Amino acid sequence: MQPRNMSMSGVVDLAAVKAAAEAKAKAEQARAEAARQAARGGGAPAPAGAVPPSALVIDVDEAGFERDVLQLSSEVPVVLDFWAEWCQPCKQLSPLLERLVTEANGRLVMAKVDVDANQMLMQQFGIQGIPAVFAVVAGQVLPLFQGVAPEQEIRATLAQLVQVAEERFGIIGIQVDPNAEGPGAGAAAAAPPAGPHDALLEAAVSALDAGDLGGAVQAYKNVLADDPANTEAKLGLAQAELLARVQGMDPQAVRTVAAENPKDPQAQIAAADLDLVGGHVEDAFGRLVDTVRVTAGAERDTVRLRLLELFEVIGPDDPRVAAARTALARVLF
Repeated sequence: MQPRNMSMSGVVDLAAVKAAAEAKAKAEQARAEAARQAARGGGAPAPAGAVPPSALVIDVDEAGFERDVLQLSSEVPVVLDFWAEWCQPCKQLSPLLERLVTEANGRLVMAKVDVDANQMLMQQFGIQGIPAVFAVVAGQVLPLFQGVAPEQEIRATLAQLVQVAEERFGIIGIQVDPNAEGPGAGAAAAAPPAGPHDALLEAAVSALDAGDLGGAVQAYKNVLADDPANTEAKLGLAQAELLARVQGMDPQAVRTVAAENPKDPQAQIAAADLDLVGGHVEDAFGRLVDTVRVTAGAERDTVRLRLLELFEVIGPDDPRVAAARTALARVLF
């Protein structure tokens, strides 16, 4: 099976926002440490917390999964390789993944899971066959691909994972100390410089973490006023506005009204917001596409615009967004 297109979308909830906030804070600490190192000069020792290259590929089990994968994923994307000793394709894929992760030099970590010894993890991930490869970023699980794929495609998938982790969560990876295993083991990964809007973005994430949705909305708008194309701010604003809209809603009452008034745009919009926050992405999109179908004029345009806003929450690369855009186009044209 070929690697699937990845996205950092999924359930939009406060737990995910908190994970993003923690990841962003750690990224800022890494940038600050890199700046201090640069000020000291090239001969400065590796920063505290730097790991040897051998630590980029680890074995994990059910007991240590939260510590070794979930917590670590707030600092660096973790590539999960589900394998078994008897699996011949696994023996082809695993060395390739190890090499590509090591070449990433701290931008990725690989965690190997022996499915024979960790049946519960295999069931939790819904794995039907191996090798199977997933990623975990800021505590969120992403399926990557199953089976052996060409190196070029796997390399592209991992590059996209690194890009998405940095752009959407501020996760820049971990420091690698090449001297821990002798000279010439590889150059330490350079942390990117802080961007011009990092302080405002950090303020927005902090506001979200504190439950100050109004403050987060304003902070993201401040970034977009100066940089309308800022991807992180656009995504953050869409999420913050969604959470602000559903705050204080009575879910049962909203769904009752929506069920009784299938052609009422506002009723369907409110229910779609709840669907999305609850992780029912396809339901939210389908509800609004159906509402566009049965409305006209200004009402139809109102529903269409809300659907486009929800696309921003999930992200343009998500296949569910692509499918909903196609369905919307069929209804409109």
